[in-house]
Parts: sequence; C-alpha cells; structure tokens
Amino acid sequence: MSFETWLAFFAACWVISLSPGAGAIASMSSGLQYGFWRGYWNALGLQLGLVVQIAIIAAGLGAVLATSAVAFTLIKWFGVAYLVYLGVKQWRALPGDLSENPTIRSVGKPTTLVTRGFLVNISNPKALVFMLAILPQFIDTQLPLLPQYLTIGATMVCVDLTVMAGYTGLASKVLRLLTTPRQQRRMNRTFAGLFVSAAAFLATLHRA
Repeated sequence: MSFETWLAFFAACWVISLSPGAGAIASMSSGLQYGFWRGYWNALGLQLGLVVQIAIIAAGLGAVLATSAVAFTLIKWFGVAYLVYLGVKQWRALPGDLSENPTIRSVGKPTTLVTRGFLVNISNPKALVFMLAILPQFIDTQLPLLPQYLTIGATMVCVDLTVMAGYTGLASKVLRLLTTPRQQRRMNRTFAGLFVSAAAFLATLHRA
C-alpha cells in the first residue's frame, strides 16, 4: 500500500467513524452513565468487533456472508434485538441524586462494557457489507495482502478509538450537569430512544 493510498484511506476512516451510528450512541451512553475512564471500555469492545469484521473480510468469508440472505437476516435481527435490549435497559436505568456529590458515578464492569461494545459492532451486517465494498479499493493485489490488512486494521482502530473517546468524553461532561434524578431520567430516556431508533433503522436494511 502506497503512502498516497493510505492517506486516502486515513481520510475515509475519519468520515466513517464520525458518522453517527449505533457505536457512537453506545459510546455516549456509556460515558453518560459511567464517566469517561470506565465508559471507555465500551470503545475497546467496539474495536474488537471491528477487528473481527476486518479478519472476516481478509479471510474471504465476507463475500460469503454478503451473498447469504439467511446469514444477513440472522445477524441483522440479532442486532435489532440487542439494540432494543440496550434501549430498554437504558430506559429503566435508575438515576442517582448527584446534587451533593457530583463525582458519584455508577460502576460498570469492564468485561460487561467490552462485551456490550463488541456485540454492537459485530451484530451490524450492513457494516460488514459496507467494508467489503470499501476495503478492496485500497488493497494492491500485486503486494502481500496480510501487511496491507494489518495496516488497514490498525488505522481504522486508531481513528475509531480517537472518535469514540470524543463521544465518550463529551457525554461524561454532560453528567456534571445532571444534578437531579429527574434530569438523569430524561437523559436516560433520550438515549433509550436513540437505541430504539438505531434498531428501527437496522431493521429496514436489506441485503444489496
């Protein structure tokens, strides 16, 4: 992969990562609920899902999944169900009164947050199909493929970690403004609506 090709891919990564989606919603939700350092575990889970998707494409299985209506449908509806589950969980999240001690935050287990991020990314078949259409454009078939896919993976992960840090950090700052249970409840329900909206959007997608 030439430097010019990598630079074009690098720019494309920023556009893709900054585009609002289920991953961004999950990152903001985690930042809001757990604060930056704890909530950022969710972003690590997102990257694990991204790495698995890239590995699937590199192994040649991406084309098989992209052309399989059954596989696409199963993954899609699993993703829809999981996003709805996150929405319900967010809606039912219990607020805490932070008016006297604004540093109090809910404690989420890192493994739970990593798993949550991983499932959000891996359960989006459209992302896999999208990357299957985009990534080969930056691959030089005359050169060894493994180093190129490793470069692509590292670039996507670094950019996405940076973007998700922004989403998580922005949401964690909002937590300082939520000093009453009523305000927190409203914010939780807003994010619950975003999760369900993302699920509804995913449900409308069809295999190309």
